[in-house]
Amino acid sequence: MAERVPDAFEVARWVDLLGAFISRRRGLWTRIGNLETTLLADRLGEVTIERPIYVSGLARSGTTILLEMLARHPDCVTHRYRDYPPVFTPWLWNRLLDFTPQKPVAPAERTHKDGIEVTPDSPEALEEVLWMAFFEGLHDPRRNAALDGRTSNPAFERFYRDHIRKLLGLRGGRRYLAKGNYNVTRLEYLLALFPDARFVVPVREPRWHVASLMKQHALFCEGGRRRPESVRHLQRVGHFEFGLDRRPVNAGDTAAVERVLACWRDGAEVEGWTRYWSHIYGHVADRLEASPELRAATLVVRYETLCREPQATLRAVLAHCGLAAADDVLAALAGQLRFPTYYQPRFTAEELAIIDRHTDATAARFGYPAPAAAALSARA
Repeated sequence: MAERVPDAFEVARWVDLLGAFISRRRGLWTRIGNLETTLLADRLGEVTIERPIYVSGLARSGTTILLEMLARHPDCVTHRYRDYPPVFTPWLWNRLLDFTPQKPVAPAERTHKDGIEVTPDSPEALEEVLWMAFFEGLHDPRRNAALDGRTSNPAFERFYRDHIRKLLGLRGGRRYLAKGNYNVTRLEYLLALFPDARFVVPVREPRWHVASLMKQHALFCEGGRRRPESVRHLQRVGHFEFGLDRRPVNAGDTAAVERVLACWRDGAEVEGWTRYWSHIYGHVADRLEASPELRAATLVVRYETLCREPQATLRAVLAHCGLAAADDVLAALAGQLRFPTYYQPRFTAEELAIIDRHTDATAARFGYPAPAAAALSARA
């Protein structure tokens, strides 16, 4: 009998059930997390949060590959796939897993079908679970989700700092590393919490970026129809970038987000994504221009430069983050970076004009030539 090929969108039954239980009782699990903190008070008192590193940008801009590269540094500690569902209690959950027999898991391509293989110990973006527990309406497109230096949420801030200290103590690292696409709307708030934080913000040429976003959205819609539990899973972990419950994040311009939603509702996928691209990266550019402190703490990484000049770009990323790596390590990491070959943008002339019209002004703020099409020919 032929071996069963697992569906990449399949969610284990126990993960679905436990994830549902925790998601419906976030207040309870917050209290359990605080109890965990109390039990670990002596250990956590010796753990300090030093220069946390945040990788954040619109999905499909290179955030995952940057997370993977930085997570290989011995000083860095991040969330892992295995931390879900009980994200609120990382210490107790991981200690339980350590005493539970585990079957070896071979690396498998993640659901995005982008060539990135993962295991339960691979780094993953999971801290959105915590943000959703303390901030109401973060993923309501009609509500401003931008958090700045004036934002105050003492309960979250205490829990979040304790949570980071738990991960550092649990995994024996010195630097907390987090990937969170929605953190692009929270950079100033995070800087207020951690004045020595380092931010790495990838940006990608609009035509290729929109093509990748559209490809992923179609893939996740198809997977969600086939596996409804995957949609519930994405909702619980706070991933609304693609799929049947796609939601644009509101970075402070509700009218712009309404236009994005209207485009998607009317089937104008290209225009919707291009408007969203400009909304998010326009917000980032505005905040960097407005705050010298944020500008000094942030390194913008163009995806094309990362792929074309990987070793030099990775060296710059590590230097910005205050991390060191030997030349042979850098060369090994750089050897894994290349432009995608599993898809090509296939837009009509009219669609290309739409992309350029809505993104050129914002793209120029990140050093892309106008029209943005020039970046395509630069791939070679």
